[in-house]
Amino acid sequence: MEEKEIKQLNLDKRYVRMARIWAENSYCQRRQVGAIVVKNKMIISDGYNGTPEGFENVCEDEYNVTKPYVLHAEANAITKLARSHNSSEGATMYVTASPCIECAKLIIQAGIRRVVYSEKYRLEDGINLLKRANIQVDYINPTENNE
Repeated sequence: MEEKEIKQLNLDKRYVRMARIWAENSYCQRRQVGAIVVKNKMIISDGYNGTPEGFENVCEDEYNVTKPYVLHAEANAITKLARSHNSSEGATMYVTASPCIECAKLIIQAGIRRVVYSEKYRLEDGINLLKRANIQVDYINPTENNE
């Protein structure tokens, strides 16, 4: 691996760790997911899975099933960007879990050009859609040596 590639991999690992820490803000019990959007080495947005603003911070119903209105971390990060003056055109999204197909559509429309994730999900339709849209998708194993 070239020095430039090693530097990028180390940077990617740091941002993935930051997304994992950000996931700890989620009130969801079944699964906590975090996402950050980085452009020009600056974090321009972040998000974690949870209920919409103004709703109670309870993600699961009495049967431990995720409520249908819970937002994914990626959607929260992208909608937060929409409220700011930042553009995600050409940015990289770091997310703790591989995006679902609905989030993949938002990522494509937001102009994000690269997605780095650290947990594989049983469905790969989101990842496949991102690749079909020529978005670079990279998996980083969180259990590998992280500096």
